[in-house]
Amino acid sequence: MLRLALTGADGFLGWHVRVLARALGWPEPVVVTRRDLDDPAAVAAKIDGIDRVVHLAGVNRGDPTEVAAGNVQLATTLAKALTRCAVPPTSVVFANSVQAGNGTPYGDSKAVAAATLSNVRPDLDDVRLANLYGEHGRPFYNACTATFCHLLAEGRVPEVHEDREMTLVHVSDAAARLIDAPADGPWDGAMPGLRIGVRELAERLTGYADLYRRGEIPPLTDRHSVRLFNTYRAYRFPRDYPLPLPRRTDGRGDLVEAVKAHSGGGQTFYSTTRPGVTRGEHFHLAKVERFAVLRGSAEISLRRVGHHDVVRFAVSGDEPAVVDMPTMWAHNITNTGSDDLLTLFWTNELFDPARPDTYPEAVESRTELVVTT
Repeated sequence: MLRLALTGADGFLGWHVRVLARALGWPEPVVVTRRDLDDPAAVAAKIDGIDRVVHLAGVNRGDPTEVAAGNVQLATTLAKALTRCAVPPTSVVFANSVQAGNGTPYGDSKAVAAATLSNVRPDLDDVRLANLYGEHGRPFYNACTATFCHLLAEGRVPEVHEDREMTLVHVSDAAARLIDAPADGPWDGAMPGLRIGVRELAERLTGYADLYRRGEIPPLTDRHSVRLFNTYRAYRFPRDYPLPLPRRTDGRGDLVEAVKAHSGGGQTFYSTTRPGVTRGEHFHLAKVERFAVLRGSAEISLRRVGHHDVVRFAVSGDEPAVVDMPTMWAHNITNTGSDDLLTLFWTNELFDPARPDTYPEAVESRTELVVTT
């Protein structure tokens, strides 16, 4: 159970690091803000005696001169702070880039930042990250995956102006590598990459979007297909939910197709819930989970881990619809009717008690991850 300190804690990668730490049951990381990084003494006070410092803060976009100067300045402040600690951190990790030293202002400044930190910490863990993708990336900023998913969620068509090969790594795998997470969850600290062209990526995500508009689950045949689909779903939530299901009625009764999974497999189960009783109160990092109320009425509540706002959906067996739980959102379902609630659940994988990918989190509490600069 490590005590972490993070710079860049409220960025894309920083949020995923904090969510992973929460899933592991570790203490809430100490947050070193951008304001702190103007003052080595303030940083030293926060990282003194910490087990692991993870330096994520950086400047990725903007004027080339400001990008170059910003990355070096942030590393310089941290380096000075490390020399002022009475009890130096046990380890220091730098979230570097595969572009380090490539001759661009960004790449060269990342290389200088690494060298600056290495001068005071020769044991620096210098992790060179490839292109990261994942849930809640910032469109037109973090990566083309985020941009494509955002456009598709809005019903628009991604445009590829320059096709090239690239390696994609899911952000939770990068987070696991940076904090040296134990290998007993859906993450992989070896950071397995997906080698794919930009055009092929756009076409794959477009295929996911076409199927999902009908409520169908695309082929989820490997870890990257699951994580790319989860990434796309994040951009549709909560605007497009619940997803209505078509109902076919004849003299015999009704027929509703609750799950159409193109890759097959997964696990289907149902539960009954007494009036006023709540089920759930947890989140998943990778699992795709679908709720469909078959009889009765319920409220499904969700909250993104580390955020305040709760999203609520009123659902009923009288109007067939499904809500797919977004990854890294705490969720529950409460019977709001006077009779037993009957709910169908589907997940894309069989339940494994040794690796359940289920982490306790109450929807109505635990908002400590929210930070400000």
